[in-house]
Amino acid sequence: MKKIFSALLIAFSLISFVSAQEVVNGPAITLDKTVHDYGTITQGANGACEFVVTNTGTEPLLITKCKGSCGCTVPKCEKDPIMPGASSAISVKYDTKRIGPINKSVTITSNANNEPTKVIRIKGKVQAADLGAKQGVPVKQPSTGAPTNK
Repeated sequence: MKKIFSALLIAFSLISFVSAQEVVNGPAITLDKTVHDYGTITQGANGACEFVVTNTGTEPLLITKCKGSCGCTVPKCEKDPIMPGASSAISVKYDTKRIGPINKSVTITSNANNEPTKVIRIKGKVQAADLGAKQGVPVKQPSTGAPTNK
C-alpha cells in the first residue's frame, strides 16, 4: 500500500511540475533579479548596475519604455526586439552624489503577455565621502563663524 501511495504521489508531483513549466504563447519577460542591492557605497562611487531580461515566450519581446522613479535613477534599455530565448541588459545608473538611503524603482513597459508592466528596484545607502580621500565628492562643512573682512 505504501508503494502504491508513493508512486501516485511521485506521478502527481511530476504532472504538476510539467504543467507549471508551460511556455507562454507570445512574448514573455523574465528578469535575472527584481532588486539590486548596492549595500553601503561611498558618495561619488560608481552607481551602475545591470538587470538581464530574457524572452521566455514564443514571439519577439519589445521593450517600449524604461522609466526611473526620479531624475537620480537613469535606466537604459535596448530598443531592438529580443527574440525568443534571447537576452538583453537593462543598465541603471544611480547618482551617488546624494547622501542617504537608496530606494528607487524603474518601470519597464513591453509587449509581454505575462507582465506588460514590470517594476524593478535598486536599494542601498550612500555614505558621505571622507574629506581626506582623493576619490569621491567632499561634503561641504558648516561655517564656524561670521566671515571676516580684512
